[in-house]
Amino acid sequence: MSRIGRMPIAIPDGVTVTIAENNQVTVKGPKGTLERVLPAEMEIKQEGAEILVSRPNDLKKMKSLHGLTRTLINNMIIGVTEGYSKTLEINGVGYRAAKSGKKLTLTLGYSHPVEMTDPEGLESTVDGNKIIVKGIDKEKVGQYAAEIRSKRAPEPYKGKGIKYEDEVIRRKVGKTGKK
Repeated sequence: MSRIGRMPIAIPDGVTVTIAENNQVTVKGPKGTLERVLPAEMEIKQEGAEILVSRPNDLKKMKSLHGLTRTLINNMIIGVTEGYSKTLEINGVGYRAAKSGKKLTLTLGYSHPVEMTDPEGLESTVDGNKIIVKGIDKEKVGQYAAEIRSKRAPEPYKGKGIKYEDEVIRRKVGKTGKK
């Protein structure tokens, strides 16, 4: 049995969950509304103040979908109550980030500034050399943070670039001169 899949999901106060046909799940909370179509094979039931996810049989595909479905619903509930955020750090001489309106401007050592617009439902803020991406959809927050990081991923010799706050860069030893 899937250890994650069989755990019930508690619905906190102020959150409403609606399960329509074809497993269309809508979660409304204080921070907003999230909607998602989940795998049709899974059976999603709401009993009182919790949600239970069950699978029809023990095929490998069903086992993997079981835990996934439960986690997706749980992430939606956490998103509309607390929200998600990712913090990125900019390291490097002359590397900067600036924010004006919904536009994020990155100066990353290229011949031109890199401009990015915040996607719908996400908000990014700049605090010194840190960029904080916030939103209610975990998937979108992670995707946008990854796109920002990909503009100048950290390099292993000097550690310059954009990295996640909790990311550890494995450093390499540079070239040694002739003796």
